[in-house]
Amino acid sequence: MLAHLPFEEGPPQTPRQVMGAIGSHAQPTPVANPRLLVASLELMETLGLDASDLDPEVLAGNRLFPGSVPTAACYGGHQFGNWAGQLGDGRAISLGDLQAPDGRMWELQLKGAGPTPYSRGADGRAVLRSSVREFLCSEAMHHLGVPTTRALSLVATGDDVVRDILYDGNPAPEPGAIVCRVSPSFLRLGNFELLASRRDHALLERLTSYTLETYFPHLGERTPASVVAFLREVCTSTAELMAHWMRVGFVHGVMNTDNLSVLGLTIDYGPYGWLEGFDPNWTPNTTDAGQHRYAYGRQPAVAMWNLTRFAEALYPMVGETEPLEEALGVFAEVYTDAHARDVRAKLGLFTEQADDPDLFEGLMTALQATETDFTLFYRRLSDVPVTADASEEERLEPLQEAIYDSSWAPSAKRSLDAWLERYAARVRTEGRDASERVAWMQQNNPWFVLRNYLAHEAITLAEAGDVRGVERLMDALKTPYMEQKEASDLGAKRPEWARHKAGCSMLSCSS
Repeated sequence: MLAHLPFEEGPPQTPRQVMGAIGSHAQPTPVANPRLLVASLELMETLGLDASDLDPEVLAGNRLFPGSVPTAACYGGHQFGNWAGQLGDGRAISLGDLQAPDGRMWELQLKGAGPTPYSRGADGRAVLRSSVREFLCSEAMHHLGVPTTRALSLVATGDDVVRDILYDGNPAPEPGAIVCRVSPSFLRLGNFELLASRRDHALLERLTSYTLETYFPHLGERTPASVVAFLREVCTSTAELMAHWMRVGFVHGVMNTDNLSVLGLTIDYGPYGWLEGFDPNWTPNTTDAGQHRYAYGRQPAVAMWNLTRFAEALYPMVGETEPLEEALGVFAEVYTDAHARDVRAKLGLFTEQADDPDLFEGLMTALQATETDFTLFYRRLSDVPVTADASEEERLEPLQEAIYDSSWAPSAKRSLDAWLERYAARVRTEGRDASERVAWMQQNNPWFVLRNYLAHEAITLAEAGDVRGVERLMDALKTPYMEQKEASDLGAKRPEWARHKAGCSMLSCSS
């Protein structure tokens, strides 16, 4: 991908500060017994691959495909709001680019392929637990229509990896695995931040020129104006990405600047989760349990904070703050419009009206009056009668299965029904046919999302050698907006046993 830029040739597995290069040559470390567990057939077709190309030896890094030049990228980042200095690909090794039949270039990367100069003394491996989650979520997000990196394959390594899953001083061996990740690029905000922090302006300019030429050719050669336009496009795509996350209830969990793509893709699936009971302050990351920096409701604001750090990194090539500030302003404009558009679609509304923001805010308040499942509420809202003569009982009945506490407080019922009555009146002003509205809502409200407890159940089976749970979820996530009656349990709310069980709600970064 970055073949025209400098990579250093130092000791392949020695942790070090890498200067004057955007990465290092790094060979994957062979594993004992690679075995293909599952692959994305849709992505294979996109890449022009067939079953004979899915060689576990290659997908585990034991053998390279012809022409491959493996590398690990060097980047930095702000983690939980603090500058962390050099980070880099500590367990991800890029194999190079593959040209698909349609001419598009895709970078293939092995996550869990062994130590690199950026492993900081760690083993560079990944466990099956986190690898299943990354593989499934990459493909789930794609089928939900959310911009994302993809996952081609999941390979068991035959080696154990020792991890302290709860960070409680009790490390234990777990089965290892490797995911082959695929993306047009894995470039992050942190690639630019690190070079700017080191005042390596010459290499920063080279990286920016390469990025513009390869991914933003319509912006022309690197000039102060094209760098500002580059920031504007990154702000736009990131704002659209945040709107997507919010519309499906996705929480990334680790929105550090090194985990945001310059192409507006969801990247690096660690302790993510989907909202179950609606709570804007919920985070799936145990490391964030005290601060809630990366909670659901804070994601757009954090994205803006991260983009501001990115703008600071680009400043040496612009030399003025005002045009960069103006470009940053695009984020709020695009996000506000995109989020309002998405909420209207989720509510089955076809037109924009002046009091819509107040209607949307009223819904957020009503959903928090009792523990209400985010995904199920919106899915079942299409069944709520909107006629003027509907009773409170008739309006609330379709939403019963979205409520976690079956004994609603009277005040919670009143709050939600008051909003439903207002919503029904708003729907009636549009005069649309009911079937048209229902169809529109079902196109915009998923029936299936990859809840953490579902992934946990599939992981438990996979660790025992049975991948049928993973395969079942792969089948379901391909059509997330279609109700799948033969797998009705996958469209249900989280069972009570999973509320506090490790791996089913909040997760650590251990992988």
